[in-house]
Amino acid sequence: MSLNTAHANGGVLIHAGECILLFVDNVSVEFHGQDQPEFKGTKSGRLYLTTHRVIFNAKDSKDKLLSFSMPFVTMSNVELEQPVFGANYIKGKVRAQPNGNWVGEAKFKLMFKSGGAIEFGQAMLKAAQLATRNGPGYDTPPPYAPPPGPWYAAPPPAYGPSPMGYYGWVPPTNVFPNAPPPNSVFMTDMPPPYPGISGYNGYATAPPSGAMGFTQPPSAADAKAAEAAQSAYYDPNRPQCAYVPPPAYYEAPPTYQSATAKKDQ
Repeated sequence: MSLNTAHANGGVLIHAGECILLFVDNVSVEFHGQDQPEFKGTKSGRLYLTTHRVIFNAKDSKDKLLSFSMPFVTMSNVELEQPVFGANYIKGKVRAQPNGNWVGEAKFKLMFKSGGAIEFGQAMLKAAQLATRNGPGYDTPPPYAPPPGPWYAAPPPAYGPSPMGYYGWVPPTNVFPNAPPPNSVFMTDMPPPYPGISGYNGYATAPPSGAMGFTQPPSAADAKAAEAAQSAYYDPNRPQCAYVPPPAYYEAPPTYQSATAKKDQ
């Protein structure tokens, strides 16, 4: 997670090629486990689920925390809570990115004042699993680097999830039909330093041949791994019990016995 790096001109700042999948207004967040003044108190604002991360933008322009960015590779222990009394919410833990304006870990709690916590949480978990399956092999989040140049108004595809979905999964835009307000989405020329839901650092899906220097689609191995992963992401009968699994680079290779057993099934 990086602090106060994902806002610009009263709106959200995203990487080149990053796509906003879902937008939700009227959301609040609380942090625990950090003594920095930016993390104190309840923050109200907007929440964005992108192909690479979750972004919160504070409503109060005078708040010490104006935005926070949570790449999927920095999150863990994410759970969807449905209390008997009170609104549903999402909780979890996030690690700081090096050079991200804070250090260590923090627990977070996302509350949706207008509803939709479970649907957003399920979508966040699904996107996170697809992204972490494409982890590049580092043990800590990649360092944050400030944009090298000025930002600009993002082109329309910056908020336009693929209608074909991602490996069979389609973001629930029917639950969150609103798009970010006009002139509130800005983009830098820097691609994300961490993987998105299809493995590219800068694109959610492979662009046409020759576009922005990318000419090849995702490998068959990456596509097969992402497709196989999606069915085990959360239990539809227990939506409140979901989690972000460890990235692939934390997983030990299978034993000979387990590999053999799988082939025999």
